[in-house]
Amino acid sequence: MRCSAHILNLIVQEGLKVCGDALMKIRESVKYVRGSESRELKFKECIDQIGDVDTLIGLCLDVPTRWNSYLMLQSALGYQQVFASLQLNDKNYKYCPSAEEWKRGEKFCIFLKPFYDITNLISGTSYPTSNLYFEQVWKIQCILIHHLNDDDDVLRTMAKNMLLKFDKYWDEYSMQLAFGFILDPRVKLESLRYCSSTIEASTADQKNDQSDITSQSSSVSKSRDNKGWELPMFNNLKLINHHLANKAGRSHLDIYLKEPALCFEYHENLDVLQWWKENCKRFPDLSLMARDLLSIPITTVAYESAFSIGARVLNKYRSSLLPKCVEALICTRNWLNDFVPNDVDDEDDNASVASNADD
Repeated sequence: MRCSAHILNLIVQEGLKVCGDALMKIRESVKYVRGSESRELKFKECIDQIGDVDTLIGLCLDVPTRWNSYLMLQSALGYQQVFASLQLNDKNYKYCPSAEEWKRGEKFCIFLKPFYDITNLISGTSYPTSNLYFEQVWKIQCILIHHLNDDDDVLRTMAKNMLLKFDKYWDEYSMQLAFGFILDPRVKLESLRYCSSTIEASTADQKNDQSDITSQSSSVSKSRDNKGWELPMFNNLKLINHHLANKAGRSHLDIYLKEPALCFEYHENLDVLQWWKENCKRFPDLSLMARDLLSIPITTVAYESAFSIGARVLNKYRSSLLPKCVEALICTRNWLNDFVPNDVDDEDDNASVASNADD
């Protein structure tokens, strides 16, 4: 099974290939300002001249392999007037986007936000359990299908290309991880059926046993919520989960599926593994299956970060220490972390490191 975060990165990268001049000019503008200290000083002078500019965010340059273009766009959009002023004060600056290109950048930012949120969710190191897989992949597919009819030609082309890449990897959802979705006590079978029905709605009618869900879904308002990118089907899923929380579901497993589902509104941050641990005596056999399914990793980001030493490497540009001293500091710190008891104070640790480094 492939890393979900890596596949999502490939999908977004496929869409960014057709962004055109708007994204390129914004990227080059940020790169130009961050290229030297003198340019940053000129940029700050323009900020002071304009005034009333929120400088807390700062400028963020994206990394192609990590597709953090959303952060770059979000940060740059707050400095539109500053970049226009910089163009007047700096003759070497030739990448200022036009008003139309800034508007397109805003559309890109709105379009990329859900992918950024989902990437952060499934790349988390504390709780990326497999029950998250099905719903997040379903959301991605719904968003791409929704934008196939977008009024903007560029966004429509982006969604088309991204959907082709999506089908290459996720044309068929993982059956094992779909079971993990069912074993989420907030979801169970009815919500899974609804998600499947929304994807197949364009080619087939709803099944007869889903007529009650369809009638509930039709009453939901199609307006977007305060997140800005929620689609009507997402709100419908919340309504169904709320309905299931007050009504016992139809039985496909014994007791578990007969019980009402937990409401997302009150259990949004539920730790599913902890829930099964607390209910293992009620469902002894089912909890064992839940443990096996929910322990399947959906991403390798956490493992790659654990073995990465990039943040701990000191090079000649960052430190004037001799190589022997750097090696002594790193080795001593590792030795302390591995062998010194937990009750040793940080001050004692630092004193030991300094002493060993001097030796």
